[in-house]
Amino acid sequence: MGASVGNGGGGSSRHRALAEINITPLVDVMLVLLIISMLAAPVLQKGIPLDLPATETAQDIHDPRTVVSLDRDGRLRLNDQPVHPDLLERRMKALATGSPGETVFLRADKLIPYGEVLLVMDRIRKAGVTRIALVTVPMGAAPGSTR
Repeated sequence: MGASVGNGGGGSSRHRALAEINITPLVDVMLVLLIISMLAAPVLQKGIPLDLPATETAQDIHDPRTVVSLDRDGRLRLNDQPVHPDLLERRMKALATGSPGETVFLRADKLIPYGEVLLVMDRIRKAGVTRIALVTVPMGAAPGSTR
């Protein structure tokens, strides 16, 4: 009785290359990324929580390009991005020189004191913007709507 060691034959010692790629780890990673993106998508679309004042003459805004938001805590945002008041003034100056007739839409929570809203309007006007529109919601709209 003899045992055979090696490639089982007497002749050549050719090795075959493994031509298959194991894709199981790739599928696992892709499924985890898919689940994470599905869970994160609703959070990213939420927006700024503002309780806008309601008026009877509110109209839909079509294609607002520049929106300044003032939330309940007094934080400023420019197009949904947090911004410092000094930086807001600089960006408004750039807007006034680049697009002189553009309207800036100001969204402010209805619980913000009127004086704070006026201070933000004053900053925008000092920067050279002449057209400022206050954003409201129609009467009878759901509370907590953000438009």
